[in-house]
Amino acid sequence: MRIAVVGGGIAGAMLAFRLRQESPRAELTVFTTAAAPDDATAASGGMVRGFETHADSCRLAAESLTELRGSAWLTRAGDYREVGSVYVLPPDEDPAGRLSVLEELLPGSARTEPAHRLAGTAGLRGLPAGVTAVVERLAGHLSPAGLRSSVLRRLAGSGVRIVPATVRRITRRAAVLLPDGSSRRYDMVVAAAGAWTPSLLPHSGGGLRTKRIQYGVYPLDVPGLGAFVDANSDLYGRPCGPGRFLLGQGTDDWDVVPGRVASEPALSDRVRAAARTLFGRPDDPLAPVRLVASFDCYAPDGGLRLRPVPETSQVFTFTGGSGGAAKTVLAASRLAARHLLGTPAPR
Repeated sequence: MRIAVVGGGIAGAMLAFRLRQESPRAELTVFTTAAAPDDATAASGGMVRGFETHADSCRLAAESLTELRGSAWLTRAGDYREVGSVYVLPPDEDPAGRLSVLEELLPGSARTEPAHRLAGTAGLRGLPAGVTAVVERLAGHLSPAGLRSSVLRRLAGSGVRIVPATVRRITRRAAVLLPDGSSRRYDMVVAAAGAWTPSLLPHSGGGLRTKRIQYGVYPLDVPGLGAFVDANSDLYGRPCGPGRFLLGQGTDDWDVVPGRVASEPALSDRVRAAARTLFGRPDDPLAPVRLVASFDCYAPDGGLRLRPVPETSQVFTFTGGSGGAAKTVLAASRLAARHLLGTPAPR
């Protein structure tokens, strides 16, 4: 079986890695198309935890974190740092079902904590009354770019063909069109090129859209706080060296052009205002040390998963997450590879 993965980001690299694990005899080619210093893998903050707001994503995230922590090679390749995680929920949200998944896969890692206690334990002060947080001991952050590079090197050493070419198009019949006008046919092709994916497809691709990602590194020291998400302000962050924090917020800047996204100061101003409130520092200027602007690909139903491209039977996408593929990519790539190969999932 001849399979091509178009895209050498963390999603494409891990999918090829799983395909090699599941089918050592398959003929695999990875086109590292459109890799750039500001692609989503290179720019990602790399936060990993078990808790997610949707049940399916929560299981994938918890399974991924379990595998990451259990593999010395993965923890080294991804430079995993276990700093813990706090996920502040919206009012009246009950996390009980997802906490049972975490207890199953990461026993003793997670607990809930009321907002009034978070000021003392995590330095979070400006929260709505009555909210709770999921606090995870076994969580932290990794380097998606580092993991990507290590996986691609291992793939090359195992006989997988790594082709540094910018693919022009993927046809309905699973042919990859290259810049020199040539084409190569495969039994299956998976487009995993992040924000470049929609432009490669022979069809609309099921509503995939590009979106801006932006975060900054700020002079901020919050003792006791590791990675965090505040679903009320949409602010997220993690430690980024002594006395510094990576901080960002979700954006509504859709349909951006990959490779042409510059940092937007107004978004940084919004992040700074939210951070001053959350950390109770109204007079802190929080001037960013560095701003990072990037882009990713999103699907209407969200989540990193394998999706068939409409009107084809041999072309798929493996993208469309929520800008946080690092959390679920280990488990999601295994499921995707088994689906492609027709391998039953273990009971």
